[in-house]
Amino acid sequence: MSILSRFLSFRHLCTAFALTSSILAAPLAQAASCRSSSEVHNAFAIEGLKSELMVTALSCQAQGRYNDFIGRFRPVLTTAEKRLDTYFRSSYGRQAQKQHDEYITQLADVQSLGGLKSGTIFCDQRMPMFDEINALDTGDDLAHYAEAKDISQPASYESCAAPRSSSSHSRTRTRRHHR
Repeated sequence: MSILSRFLSFRHLCTAFALTSSILAAPLAQAASCRSSSEVHNAFAIEGLKSELMVTALSCQAQGRYNDFIGRFRPVLTTAEKRLDTYFRSSYGRQAQKQHDEYITQLADVQSLGGLKSGTIFCDQRMPMFDEINALDTGDDLAHYAEAKDISQPASYESCAAPRSSSSHSRTRTRRHHR
């Protein structure tokens, strides 16, 4: 075997080692980047609570109470919305707005369906939420309240990154082969 052949074999071995190391280290890197995931998790919880209160207001003719909630917690709600925008942009790229809109639609659908299933007791069950949130002060309070109330969500969203579809990877590979 010539020196050039040995060098190329060694180079391939080093490349394979580096690739394997990066694959094994990826979960650690992802875990390290998840340290602020509680902010994203809280943003999803707050969005779910806001939607639940909107469904309650519309179903129980309590739009004034919902408007009071929005006015009181506007800065917290705005911050949560910005975090969700950032999450969807970093997770879905060009599809961010579409995915975010789908999430909001599915959220309202799931919660409305829950209201329909509850029937006539829905308003009796949900209207006290407006009184309960009046005792809250911060975004963390709202997020913890939503967690305690087990507010319905359409799906479980990862706080660090959204799942990538396998079809987009195969399309990328296909494009590369055609060049």
